Amino acid sequence: MIDGMKRAPRKILRLVRANVLQSVVVALVVIGGTATGLLANTATVSANSGSCGYSGTCPTPPPTSTAGYRMVASDGGVFSFNAPFYGSMGGVALNKPIVGMATDPATGGYWLVASDGGVFSFNAPFYGSMAGVALNKPIVGMAATPDGGGYWLVASDGGIFAFGDAHFYGSMGGVALNKPIVGMATDPATGGYWLVASDGGIFSFNAPFEGSMGGATLNKPVVGMAADVATGGYWLVAADGGIFAFNAPFEGSMGGVTLNKPVVGMAPAA
Repeated sequence: MIDGMKRAPRKILRLVRANVLQSVVVALVVIGGTATGLLANTATVSANSGSCGYSGTCPTPPPTSTAGYRMVASDGGVFSFNAPFYGSMGGVALNKPIVGMATDPATGGYWLVASDGGVFSFNAPFYGSMAGVALNKPIVGMAATPDGGGYWLVASDGGIFAFGDAHFYGSMGGVALNKPIVGMATDPATGGYWLVASDGGIFSFNAPFEGSMGGATLNKPVVGMAADVATGGYWLVAADGGIFAFNAPFEGSMGGVTLNKPVVGMAPAA
């Protein structure tokens, strides 16, 4: 696993907005929060076109306050609810599926990331990607820096790739893990980050360790996490909708409720 920064060549792709849900939704973000889903694949090549996404024109910045959110599907289709739509990869042939997204706190735009590390920017600066680089394990998520000046990608083996002003504080790349990493979250107070594994284990890098589910018997694996800006803590979410709160308020969960399909991620309220 290569930890650090590498920029892949760019390739202009046609922008097509997804009008129908062709693939499973893998992530949801609110303005100011991120969530990721887990899809395993190997690396080949993806690309990006620049700071304003594939439209070629920078849209008007969104309002400074919104309670909306966006969802992204594995085919790159983006669905916006009370949040600006800046484009998607829906209808574009992708080398690998999209596995996560993050909101740019500075512009209100967003990034999508594919399992091969390709990053796609929409009204958000492109800082680089891992497209075209041979990865030991697939990318499973991403997180933006608090100021929007960069982002991290995380692979299932815990490898971290930092772009823009995102500092590399360490990773689990090269360390034998009990279970794969399934997501990450940024600590807005320190600028560090947490990684979470499917067994609920937490790995902190320049961020406070508030506890974990590592070593506990879980009904279903953990699939994601989110940071609580107010307390500096975090929540974990399991595939059955169970929520585990660490220095963050527990507001309820879907644990014990029969679901049609498993939960794949979470995001904090704006």
